[in-house]
Amino acid sequence: MIELRSLTKRYGAATVVDGLTFDVVPGQVTGFLGPNGAGKSTTLRMMIGLTRPTSGEVLIDGRHYRDLTDPLRQVGALLEAKAVHPGRSAHDHLLCLAQSNRIPRRRVAEVLGIVGLESVAGKRAGEFSLGMDQRLGIAAALLGDPPVLLFDEPVNGLDPEGIRWIRNLMREFAAQGRTVLVSSHLMAEMALTATHLVVIGGGRLLADTTMAEFTAGHAQGFVRIATPEPQRMLDLLRGNGVAVETAVDGTLSATGADARTISALAASNGVALDELSTQAASLEEAFMRLTTGAAEYRGTAEPREAGRK
Repeated sequence: MIELRSLTKRYGAATVVDGLTFDVVPGQVTGFLGPNGAGKSTTLRMMIGLTRPTSGEVLIDGRHYRDLTDPLRQVGALLEAKAVHPGRSAHDHLLCLAQSNRIPRRRVAEVLGIVGLESVAGKRAGEFSLGMDQRLGIAAALLGDPPVLLFDEPVNGLDPEGIRWIRNLMREFAAQGRTVLVSSHLMAEMALTATHLVVIGGGRLLADTTMAEFTAGHAQGFVRIATPEPQRMLDLLRGNGVAVETAVDGTLSATGADARTISALAASNGVALDELSTQAASLEEAFMRLTTGAAEYRGTAEPREAGRK
């Protein structure tokens, strides 16, 4: 279990993490979300003692990380996949970590097999692709068979098979009763992986809830409508008090009425329909609505024309 209590980090006048208090409990995959600059990386670094808090604390199973004996046996973390000496082989990198934490030598071969790197165990890490770096970083996190696992952007560089593999791996670890915290910007993947969410923005806690409650509370499902008479259907829906918008592809997105009601309305007015489907509320929409104004950098909807002021 991970416990954050009023965790705060300031750099001069800038407060990067501002009084975070939440728990990451065993038995579920907890997603850790926030826009760029929200303080996620700093928070993760404070969890494993790489950054000292200005105030507050983080406890791992009731203890500070600095007080853990053989920390790789208790906490496995992937924060920076490239944190490997480029001239050292995958096997020797893991062996060095194992020997410094009293982990049996045989575990090196085991984790190389788990992450699919056994065939390149003797290859120098500096020759690895980004996906191979990620797998080696995951192997290091698993080396001590720890009850607590932290992953920061674990699917970076992985192909679709690799993404599915790490998703299933995290779920399996949670099912074993381990504490699993994963940070990612990939909303679609997070929606498939996590069952609980912690969302921060501007260093502050914005949400600490289940995935289902988060999407239901911050996003709304809609009915997608495709018709050869979009303007007529648009007027018809609005005339009957249904909120509706036109998408870029010309389809309509309606809220406030279900598909059956819309179908009956179209039929009674002789409007042909090519498509009528119910779309569930999405994690991406919920996240964007909650974190509006909390993003450190924000682009414009369209690029300016050349020469335009």
